[in-house]
Amino acid sequence: MKVAGRHTRTLWLAEDGVALEVIDQRALPHQLVVARLAGLEEVAAAIRDMTVRGAPLIGAVAAYGLALALRADDSLMALGRAHETLLATRPTAVNLRWAVDEMVAAVKGLPAGERAAAAYARAAALCDSEAETCRAIGRHGLPLLERAFAARRRKDALHVMTHCNAGWLATVDYGTALAPVYASHDAGLPVHVWVSETRPRNQGAALTAWELGQHGVPYTVIADNAAGHVMQKGLCDLCLVGSDRTTARGDVCNKIGTYLKALAARESGVPFYAALPRSTIDFALDDGLAEIPIEERDPREVTELGGVRLTPAGSAARNFAFDVTPAALVTGILTERGLCPASRAGLYGLYPEAARP
Repeated sequence: MKVAGRHTRTLWLAEDGVALEVIDQRALPHQLVVARLAGLEEVAAAIRDMTVRGAPLIGAVAAYGLALALRADDSLMALGRAHETLLATRPTAVNLRWAVDEMVAAVKGLPAGERAAAAYARAAALCDSEAETCRAIGRHGLPLLERAFAARRRKDALHVMTHCNAGWLATVDYGTALAPVYASHDAGLPVHVWVSETRPRNQGAALTAWELGQHGVPYTVIADNAAGHVMQKGLCDLCLVGSDRTTARGDVCNKIGTYLKALAARESGVPFYAALPRSTIDFALDDGLAEIPIEERDPREVTELGGVRLTPAGSAARNFAFDVTPAALVTGILTERGLCPASRAGLYGLYPEAARP
């Protein structure tokens, strides 16, 4: 996608061909800062502290983290340690496990001396594949948005509500929930995005607004608590969110606050879609509420903002990072293979190879 008119990805190899460079998302929207990650521990820290975030991007960065670990020590023992270190960084997004498992499978059977080079090659291929997957999500989502626009009585624009950041900053390129928005904008469809701030880390206000503005897509930032009002007043045509883990029956785990939007959408008659790649679907899990681990982050993200305390001293706080939207509230799931109902039949229809024997 575009930054200052130039195509930009979220990560790339440094000039030395060894270290990984990434956009430091903590500095946005005020500064565009590039962070250099030269080893496994730096990669793990970048994932933990949300220098990088978004399920597909976490997986891609973790893939390079494993490559960096093998460059320092390409033994099988080091491979195992790197695998465990990366998996421990963030528990909810399944793309992380998918990516590091792919990397281990690609290199563990190779002789010592060949594993590091193979890991770098596999990480690069994984990133290219994830970018093309997101591009395909946008391609399949374009007809959905075109139909929604044609069904509108007022033809000023198609008004899409999203949550958190599921654009290209959360992926290698193109995005998940925002991929159809970018495809529609580039095709000339008038589209406008309602951007909810997404407390407590404000990924919507800081990241989604920034990247939409860079690409020239009209948007409006609203407080999280205004989303229901916007839908109730008929100002939103559809909701389109991403996912950090989706179960085999179509339960969607996403940034905290997604569930509330789904409830408001159902009450207001607004279609609610989740856009995600295959790497986000966890076919090993069925019941999202019972089985998906929900990350809890530092309570200070709730009680403070930019180092300024918002609550009385000593206030108890909990910082749930994700919630689960049951499949019954999801109108459909959009993937690189197309649109399907949020159900076992729908997902297995798109991915028959995932069906258990």
